[in-house]
Amino acid sequence: MSLPAWRQSRETKPGVFGVYCFDESLVGAGTFRLQPGERAVYGIVRAAREKAAPPYWCELEPELAARRALIASFADALVLETPDPLVNLMFRFAKLHASESIFATRGGLMHAPGGYNSYLAAIWANDQAEYVSPFFPFLGYAAGNESALNCYRLFARYMNPEYKYLPWSVIAEGRDVYGRFDRGDAAMIAHGASRFALAAGGREQARELLPLIRWCLEYCRRMKLPEGVVASKSDELEGRFPSGRANLCTSTLYYDGLLRAADLLDALGEDPAGAAAYRQESQELEVAISRYFSAKVEGFETYRYYEGNHKLRSWICMPLVFGMAGRRQGTIDALFSDRLWTGNGMLTQSGEKTYWDRSALYAFRGIFRVGAQDQALPYLTAYVKERLTGQHVPYAIEAWPEFNQSHLSAESGLFCRIFTEGLFGITPTGLDRFECLPRLPSAWNKVTLRNMSAFGCRSTLELSRTWGGRLRLRVTAPERGGAVFYDAALPEGQPHRVALARPGAP
Repeated sequence: MSLPAWRQSRETKPGVFGVYCFDESLVGAGTFRLQPGERAVYGIVRAAREKAAPPYWCELEPELAARRALIASFADALVLETPDPLVNLMFRFAKLHASESIFATRGGLMHAPGGYNSYLAAIWANDQAEYVSPFFPFLGYAAGNESALNCYRLFARYMNPEYKYLPWSVIAEGRDVYGRFDRGDAAMIAHGASRFALAAGGREQARELLPLIRWCLEYCRRMKLPEGVVASKSDELEGRFPSGRANLCTSTLYYDGLLRAADLLDALGEDPAGAAAYRQESQELEVAISRYFSAKVEGFETYRYYEGNHKLRSWICMPLVFGMAGRRQGTIDALFSDRLWTGNGMLTQSGEKTYWDRSALYAFRGIFRVGAQDQALPYLTAYVKERLTGQHVPYAIEAWPEFNQSHLSAESGLFCRIFTEGLFGITPTGLDRFECLPRLPSAWNKVTLRNMSAFGCRSTLELSRTWGGRLRLRVTAPERGGAVFYDAALPEGQPHRVALARPGAP
């Protein structure tokens, strides 16, 4: 067997640190005569460097061993067990893909979007701060948690007394920013940072993040229109589709940020008046969201995405994600109608061909959250089958036709959150506690989430159907001899309030 030596390199235009080189080479070249049972190991190495730096070189066996060790480290962490083996397998793949795109940079560990063309030493207010960072405490991945904390620290550098909007992205290993206008980034960060701080369970981390969270909430408050909803120049699609002067995403993310910030203040024992004010504002905002966005669109009693919007948009799912069920059925019917659902994703806007998986993943989470799990399950399992075993596998994708269905890392975090926050209905309410509003499809009698690391203690959640239409939730501590934190059967739709501070009955 012959493997010829091969190497190529190309230079880029000057960047922050000068000219860069992208190198590709074959490692393990040579001519081999293999006997039965013998092997030759080779690989293609792609690497980037500053032009003056020496080319990157690695030994393949240690790299392969490190990769296998990383995969093995997730084997027993946050294990989803449902009656559907494909759902379980895609969750397993998603855990890995959400976590593998983390890089050591001059700005510390940073989670990058990925997708081949986006392995950047940069973070975004949506991909990192909103989508994937709040997931890492559940997985208990130390590098993921550190990258999340670095993400919020980097954005915190750009708080300012004038309340000028935050950048979309911190780039160049933390040395520069990108973002030409307000996409609602403060609402994204407030939602993500408050959930991360609660789920991570650390008091000092929470105190560190609190000024950023409060700054973001104050920014959003100052951006309110007279109608009570939050204005922004655009949304995370950055003008690809119209979003009006106020869009549904920004206001709903702000709504959740207010509630979680109030919980965080309570958990820290700080500013009870501030916590009460946040909760009061969230109530007023919920009314304003309903009044401003509720509409009949293309025959469905749902939400308009912005004032003047007359076409269905996939992001109408956002109120469902945070438990606003006032227009539940019309919204679900619209999402799964042939105007938006294609069988290979959810269209961004009816009548178009573009779809972004992130909105479909949010939609699944929201539909489970408001108790329509039986309506959602066939679509979810079809989606899983297509993504895991179809033509473009094995992860959630970013978009099509733009980016040609790249596999961005953060979307896999959103897939996992369908189950942690949708099916199990976990909402962080303290550093060591959470509310669980489980939604078990009628075709499933039991679902288990093993070895969840959030809230300061590894725990296992077992959800099962019991007598009288009740759902039993049993929460145990596998590392404390199976000690029982919580065990109760409640009518479906009634929340379980779980504290992990000490084992005992609810």
